[in-house]
Amino acid sequence: MVEFTLPKNSKVGKGKTHKAPAEADRVKTFRVYRWDPDTDETPRLDHYEVDLDKCGPMVLDALIKIKNEVDPTLTFRRSCREGICGSCAMNIDGVNTLACLHPIEDIKGDAKVHPLPHMEVVKDLVPDLTHVFAQYASVEPWLRSDTPPPSNGERLQSREDRAKLDGLWECVLCFCCSTSCPSYWWNQDRYLGPAVLMGAYRWIVDSRDEAAGERLDELEDPFRLYRCHTIMNCTKTCPKGLNPAKAIGEIKKLLVARR
Repeated sequence: MVEFTLPKNSKVGKGKTHKAPAEADRVKTFRVYRWDPDTDETPRLDHYEVDLDKCGPMVLDALIKIKNEVDPTLTFRRSCREGICGSCAMNIDGVNTLACLHPIEDIKGDAKVHPLPHMEVVKDLVPDLTHVFAQYASVEPWLRSDTPPPSNGERLQSREDRAKLDGLWECVLCFCCSTSCPSYWWNQDRYLGPAVLMGAYRWIVDSRDEAAGERLDELEDPFRLYRCHTIMNCTKTCPKGLNPAKAIGEIKKLLVARR
């Protein structure tokens, strides 16, 4: 019989348990993924009991409380705490989301907190986003125009043209969508993924941009664009309520229309 084994560092073991104070009445257990590249230890799940009466309402509040008061070695990204920077993206109870927007009260039972899936882990809950940001830069997410701006003002657009950008510009580049996409899991070396493609579409439909044709040329590729199979995980998981799958579909429609 053939036996298959997982690589050493893919086996997640049981870690340490940190108890809440004895006087705590409302206690919630957070099972948090831990991995330190500077040690030979395999990943583990540490259990932290948090007194909810002395903690803010969001998962990020609990993580900050754990780091400040219980275990300063816990590592995660966070910044604005308002859902506008995308820093605290992680997998909470099996869903990619922003920890600062995810209420603790919505979690039944223990809270399971992991880094974004199918990404190299830097440490604990911090994924390596070097590759995906390089992909984002590759679509040149800025205004491209040969026409100089007006000497006495800004580049203007109609209200109708401006409305076309709604549902696109709000993306905070948390990459919850891309890391929930099976097509991106298997082809992230060449497939751009939902977040990057939505960022590309945002500039394709901007009436002030003069490089739409070139942008479409750069995307018309079996892998960069067409690895999308409309699974819709990206739209379902977006913590900002955006629709990356629709943006990808619109790019495909534009490519068909210009033929």
